[in-house]
Amino acid sequence: MRVAMVSAAARAGRVNEDFAGAVPMAAVLVDGAGIPGAGALCRHGVVWYAARLGGSLLSLLAVRPDTGLRTLLAQAIGQVTDDHRDTCDVAARLSPSAAVAVLRVSGGRADYLVLGDATVVLDRAAGTPLVVNDSREVVISRSYLPALAAAGADTDEYRRVLADLRSHRNEPGGFWVAKDDPRAADEALTGSCPVAELTSAALLSNGAARIVDEFALAGWPEIVAGLASNGPAAIIHRVRQAEASRAATADDATIVHCTELGGR
Repeated sequence: MRVAMVSAAARAGRVNEDFAGAVPMAAVLVDGAGIPGAGALCRHGVVWYAARLGGSLLSLLAVRPDTGLRTLLAQAIGQVTDDHRDTCDVAARLSPSAAVAVLRVSGGRADYLVLGDATVVLDRAAGTPLVVNDSREVVISRSYLPALAAAGADTDEYRRVLADLRSHRNEPGGFWVAKDDPRAADEALTGSCPVAELTSAALLSNGAARIVDEFALAGWPEIVAGLASNGPAAIIHRVRQAEASRAATADDATIVHCTELGGR
């Protein structure tokens, strides 16, 4: 499997909270999330959490190629939680969390996993791409947007509404991310398809996928074609142009593009 990765921080001088990595037959993308000023809860921070979770998951993928992806993610969450359980308030709602996307190629199959607002795109040789994303957070957040806009940023009411939104995280009927509880991995979206049916695959953070999902400036077939012809950097450049033209707040953007899935 050949892998090309591009990751760009939201803006110059800002630390990138995404992580991307690969081992010979698997790729991982972790989109870290946290709240500024939450250092009292976790002294390590979001960047550490995302990198630690991604590194643990890659190590497990390398040594346990036949273990289910949900099981491996649960083990990785458990490992990272144990790494800072004694120094940080890992269960606090504002402590670091992450969305996760995984692709593994083994035994002629391509296995995938999505937890949180990341996206996996499988380019099928026949037919339209298979797009796997978890819309639960987007759906729940949508109902809070009017109240957040009315409250105004940095007000007590804004913080109250935001806290109410976050109360749905990792709760039944809510949305799910990697955080401190390995059982969240049970909620991940998973699947598998024959490698022979695929020409490529891509993992995208929500900051990259927004060119389709939020800005509606391209469809997934166009994105797949663009990755094949110009690579992931060109897609992220388009995202930055769209953010600038719409005066939208920029986000970290990461794409992992996997080709030659069968080793050809």
